[in-house]
Amino acid sequence: MEATIVILEGDGIGPEVTAEARKILTAVADRFGHTIEFDHQMIGGRSIDELGTSLPDETVEAAARAEAVLLGAVGGPKWDDPGMPDRPERGVLALRKSLDLFANLRPVKLQPQLLSASTIKEETLEGVDLLVVRELTGGIYFGSRKEADDNFEAYDTMVYTRPEIERVVRLAADSAMERNRRLASVDKANVLASSRLWRSVATETLSDFPELEVEHILVDAMAMHLIRRPADFDVIVAGNLFGDILTDEASMLAGSMGMLPSASLGDISNRHELPLGLFEPIHGSAPDIAGQGIANPLAAILSCAMLLRHSLGLEEEAAAVESAVDSVLAEGVRTPDIAQPGSETTGTEVMGDLVAQALKAA
Repeated sequence: MEATIVILEGDGIGPEVTAEARKILTAVADRFGHTIEFDHQMIGGRSIDELGTSLPDETVEAAARAEAVLLGAVGGPKWDDPGMPDRPERGVLALRKSLDLFANLRPVKLQPQLLSASTIKEETLEGVDLLVVRELTGGIYFGSRKEADDNFEAYDTMVYTRPEIERVVRLAADSAMERNRRLASVDKANVLASSRLWRSVATETLSDFPELEVEHILVDAMAMHLIRRPADFDVIVAGNLFGDILTDEASMLAGSMGMLPSASLGDISNRHELPLGLFEPIHGSAPDIAGQGIANPLAAILSCAMLLRHSLGLEEEAAAVESAVDSVLAEGVRTPDIAQPGSETTGTEVMGDLVAQALKAA
């Protein structure tokens, strides 16, 4: 198989973790006889500095041509001034929108050997294996807004349409049908008009899936349930804002945001038998540890497994990457974010090397 993957290193620890992810994809290509070409493009804060925009046209064009896109992270204090005409995060939002990547899949599967890394009681975490499907191109992040130029009033508008809700709920339902046939749809229908539309359309859409066990849960209740009884959930579908917040919360079940991958997917186009996807760790650019070589690359590496599975259709290869990560963790190798206090830790590059070695040796 031949494929082109666009690499968007981004800012902060982005270049460090994407370097290890590329190392793993190269190891996959060598082991399974594939040809993978990497096309490095610009996005985020560094792109603002060097090219004057957080998302160059060349990046969008390259991504549209590729089989998949791998992103590190964007942002940092340097670009946090509200008065800036462009911000790193706008580049990511615009890329998702331009490629119509409407569904963000964020799996939360806990390795037994990492249960002690979480601040949650181990007995609460046993059996947690859930998937959050977040709507990605609608909602409050894309609604009309007013900046507080007068330092008095500002607003953001949460807007959803029936087609936007229906397609992401249907994708989530399909995912639930492949798993344990349980689906929770999250909204704030007791207060928000957009959420009442969400619940109405979700209810109608899910009537096509009578085999599913369906719950409609208010977002504040879901925030509590994720901490108290996370193992009770299988697939959770939510709008853009709610999904963003809930998945960051869910990352703490795994002990660190450095462990969780994600996949942003669109519809299957005429050119692709499989959906074009953008794959990235859910963590941010972590500027406080950038350049120190201690960032956890496993979320980026596991994002490669999702890339192989969803956009390249290579299930065996994806499973091999996940098994390699499991085997390294089983040996007790830890980056600082998942290590017990006072225990020995390893760095970003060594962790990537060990996963690559485990992949090749399997």
